[in-house]
Amino acid sequence: MGTVRETSNGEAAYQQEKSKHKGKHDKPKPWDDPSIDHWKIEKFDPSWNEGGMLEVSSFSTLFPQYREKYLQEAWPVVKGALKEYGVSCELNLVDGSMTVSTTRKTRDPFIIIKAKDLIRLLSRSVPAPQAIKILNDGIDCDIIKIGNVVRNKERFVKRRQHLLGPNSSTLKALEILTGCYILVQGNTVAVMGPYKGLKQVRKIVLDCIQNKMHPVYHIKILMLKKELAKDPALANESWDRFLPKFKKKNVKQKKVKSKEKKPYTPFPPPQQPSKIDLQLETGEYFMSDKKKSEKKWREKQEKQAEKTAESKRKREAAFVPPEESVVQQEGGRSTIDSSDVAAMASSFKVKAKELSKQKVSERINAEEYIATTEASSKKKTKQPA
Repeated sequence: MGTVRETSNGEAAYQQEKSKHKGKHDKPKPWDDPSIDHWKIEKFDPSWNEGGMLEVSSFSTLFPQYREKYLQEAWPVVKGALKEYGVSCELNLVDGSMTVSTTRKTRDPFIIIKAKDLIRLLSRSVPAPQAIKILNDGIDCDIIKIGNVVRNKERFVKRRQHLLGPNSSTLKALEILTGCYILVQGNTVAVMGPYKGLKQVRKIVLDCIQNKMHPVYHIKILMLKKELAKDPALANESWDRFLPKFKKKNVKQKKVKSKEKKPYTPFPPPQQPSKIDLQLETGEYFMSDKKKSEKKWREKQEKQAEKTAESKRKREAAFVPPEESVVQQEGGRSTIDSSDVAAMASSFKVKAKELSKQKVSERINAEEYIATTEASSKKKTKQPA
C-alpha cells in the first residue's frame, strides 16, 4: 500500500507508489488461457511418479458362492488387465474373497481405488469384460442398495420389475439416455458410466423403489432434456417450463369395515354358565353313566332320522309332476279368453294363404305334358320304318 506525500501532485505520487508492487503476484499465468479445459481429466503419465509407491495398499471383498465357477474361468483375464497397471490380484476360493494390492511397479496412485471397484463389480455379477472398463479414466461405478427400502417382499419384487420393464425395454432405454451400464441383481443395482449418468440413475432407481415416480416418466424427461440441450439459445435458461410435471395419483383402496363400538360400561360382562351348571339345570349331572350314554345314543338316532328324511325329500322332489293350470268350467263348458280365439283365427288365416300360394306355384299344365308325350311316341314309331 503506497503512502501519500505532501506535494502538489500528491495524487500522482500515490498512483506511482502503488504501481510499483502491482506485478509482484498478478503476473499472467500460463493456465489462465480460456482455451484450456480445466475440468478435463488428463491421462496419467508414469513419468509423473517415477519413484513408485512408498507403502503397500490392499483391498479385499467377499463374493457369493454361485460366482466361484465364473471367477475361476475369468480370473486370468482380470489378472492380465491389472498387470498392465502394476497391480497384483489374488483369488481365495477357501475364504471366498478377492484381494488387490499395489506393487513396486505401480505408478498411478489412484489405480488401486479403481481396482477395488473392479472386484466389487465382479462380486455383484457384472461380466469380467464389462467390469474391466472401470480401469479407464472418466468411468466410475456406483452400487445402489435397494433391499432395505421396502419391507414387503412382494411389493419390492413388483417395483424392481418396473425398473426392468417388459423384455428389459425400460432398462435399455435408461442405458441409452444416461450412457451407463446398469445391472439389477438381487438387492443391489450396479451402475457403470460417467459421473453425471451415475447421479441420474441413482435418482431414477430410488424414486422407483420408493414409489415416488415410475421410470417411464423419468425417460420422458431425459428425452426432452436431450432435445433441449441441442438448442444453444437455451443454454443459459431454465428448462422448467418445458419439462412435464407428473402428479402422483392415489388409487382408491377398499375401505376396511370398522367394527361398531359398543357403549362403554364400567361393569364386566356377566359370567357365562359352565358345562357343569348346564348339566345341573337339565338334571343330567345326577344321571348314571348308562343313562347318559342312552340319552346320547337317542339324540344321535333322532339327528340321523331327520337327515335321512330330508335327503329322501330332496330325492323325491325330482319325481313330483308340475302343477297343471286347470281351466275353469261354467255350465260344463270351458271358458277361453276372446283374445286367444282371435289370435288363433288370425294365425289360421295366415297359414291358409301360404298354402294357397304354394299350390298356385306347383300347378302343372296338363296340355303341355300331353303334347310332349305324343311327340315322343311319334319318334318311337318312325324308327322301325
